[in-house]
Amino acid sequence: MRTPHNEAVGSDIADEGAGPERTCILTRVTRPKDALIRLALGPDGQVAPDVRAKAPGRGAWIGVGRAELDAANAKGKLKGALQRAFKTQDVTVPADIGEKVEAALKAQALDRLGLEARGGTLLNGAEKIEVACRQGKVHLLIHAADAGEDGNRKLDQALRVGARVGGGEPQGLVFPEGRTILSMALGRKNVVHIALIDGGAAKRVRHAIDRWQAFIDPAAGLDGRNAERPDAAVTQEDEGNA
Repeated sequence: MRTPHNEAVGSDIADEGAGPERTCILTRVTRPKDALIRLALGPDGQVAPDVRAKAPGRGAWIGVGRAELDAANAKGKLKGALQRAFKTQDVTVPADIGEKVEAALKAQALDRLGLEARGGTLLNGAEKIEVACRQGKVHLLIHAADAGEDGNRKLDQALRVGARVGGGEPQGLVFPEGRTILSMALGRKNVVHIALIDGGAAKRVRHAIDRWQAFIDPAAGLDGRNAERPDAAVTQEDEGNA
């Protein structure tokens, strides 16, 4: 059922992965709220990203990637759509709204990783991760963007073995940033690989990364980009039917 796309934030909050749908003000496509990005209108008429959907006041929703958002902003289409959504002409859209949204989504993903690290739901260190993978304890495996292919391949192999034991995904995800950023997010040194060993934590992290990646490159997404890796299409025959 379609719902208004501009309303008080109190009714915007829903459980992750469930709840109401919202309509993108640019495409008019209705999707689950968690798949869209909220833009909030400040009391001074300034529009700012509200990726956590918690800012007070009115909100409007977008479901496009950065390139499409930047193009709509440059042509004035975004401002017009926001004026209609907010029912006011007093709307100021920053020229760098796309950059601000991307930065906010990146910060949310990194914050999520930091929270899970402090909560003890993730591991780092190739040896510990390999053992956990083979035991079927890893629900989500993440590789830094600058991780070596050999290291990725070795842990992905362990993940596939463990998937037959107790679950998890058969392929690790390549994070959009390198080890320096991951290390800063976790407050640890030289973080190249991360393993989420709690199902709920894995879903929370995956959701945050997916939103960020979809905004950067809607056509590819994390699944599409990882599918292009040369070691992604390994079958049971490739592994000797072990």
